[in-house]
Amino acid sequence: MKTSRNLLLLGVLAACGAQAAPNDFDAVGPQHALFVMTNNADDNEVVAYERTPYGTLQSPHRYSTGGRGAGGTVDPLGSQGSLTLSDDGAWLFAANAGSGSLSMFRVFGTRLLLSDRVPTGGSEPNAVAQHGKLVYVLNTAGSSSVVGFRLADGKLTRISDSLRFLSGNFVESASLAFSADGRFLVVTERATNKIDVFRVQADGRLAALQVNASAGPGAFSVVTARNGAVLVSETGAGGPASSAISSYRIAADGTLTPVSVSVPSLGAANCWNVLTPDGRFVYASNAGTSSIAGFAVAANGALTPVGSTIVGTNPAGSANLDITISADGKFLYSLNAGSGAIGMFAINNDGSLVNLGVRAGLPAAAGLNGIAAN
Repeated sequence: MKTSRNLLLLGVLAACGAQAAPNDFDAVGPQHALFVMTNNADDNEVVAYERTPYGTLQSPHRYSTGGRGAGGTVDPLGSQGSLTLSDDGAWLFAANAGSGSLSMFRVFGTRLLLSDRVPTGGSEPNAVAQHGKLVYVLNTAGSSSVVGFRLADGKLTRISDSLRFLSGNFVESASLAFSADGRFLVVTERATNKIDVFRVQADGRLAALQVNASAGPGAFSVVTARNGAVLVSETGAGGPASSAISSYRIAADGTLTPVSVSVPSLGAANCWNVLTPDGRFVYASNAGTSSIAGFAVAANGALTPVGSTIVGTNPAGSANLDITISADGKFLYSLNAGSGAIGMFAINNDGSLVNLGVRAGLPAAAGLNGIAAN
């Protein structure tokens, strides 16, 4: 029976255009995994961990993206979403900032197969968003832009005339997200403190840009909820606990109306956020104070702090950047780029977190960016 499973999997690999030795894929493996991107300047890689039933991580494997990262120390990409799983968990997208390309892997549990790699048509891609068959990439350097691709048969095909520029050059674009219904694409600009909204047309191209001012200072990352809420993390004005998070509603013309404005995250450098799969809670990563804040999301998008707001704490100096939540909504993980570790937390029904410790073993202050979980 084991031999039959191996033969079947190798047949699938061949159909995907990949090559593998029999001992490379003993079986499809555990269905729950966590992925981290090294962003190495010479050979960008994805590190895949098996997630145990208890939320801890083990058995790391490394996979080359075939491209180059940006290198650097802590947070060289300045973005959220440089490593992104598709909504159905079947595909993993990795931005190669150093080589201006996007890599796509087929996901087999904890195992990855490189399926395609395409140029992004711009400089320093640092974030990816996907909805259905549409994939958009954010190019942050130079003439900051987004460009679209269509996913079909394990390949990415660039959509003709899909390149759209943001409000200006060098706006330090940091994040992008489709609305839950796929009607809009939202992009943040750090340098201008703007939030851009594009309406997605039937052919996958984007309509004219609608530029919105951020409700608070330091707009960085954006996620969107099923109820239509747009949630934006704000680094604040630079004080020790000045970071915050705001929520908005999108009008048909792409304008944003604030709902909750600059709700404090009680920490510094809140640049990243993540929603639970059911949309009940959003968590913000305070990289400057090694903490995680939690908020309940109401049906109208209003935000209410969970408990004392700080629901999780990493060791001092962790510099927890991007964060992710498992597809079953049970666990939250933070990419602690300063210490070269992954913070692990269990999510309670009331939104509070239980600290499960850290998984060490990654290079500290070595450019790590991007985290995703299935």
